[in-house]
Amino acid sequence: MQDKKETPEQKRERLSHKELKSNPTGNMNDAFNRANSGNLADLVGSLGWKGTGILILVIIIAFIIVSLFK
Repeated sequence: MQDKKETPEQKRERLSHKELKSNPTGNMNDAFNRANSGNLADLVGSLGWKGTGILILVIIIAFIIVSLFK
């Protein structure tokens, strides 16, 4: 039988998902604040697929609006 030890990265990921399920709005606020000091992967990873989709839509709409007024 293989020894299934959890790596630190897996533990962080598991705890992050647990926190997201218990406090989704606070975690979204953390994600936006983390963007100031973190990277895009941290932002997208903490937003989830719905938040990431909304973020992409906002960027596309902003690009279209800027293109129309040039």
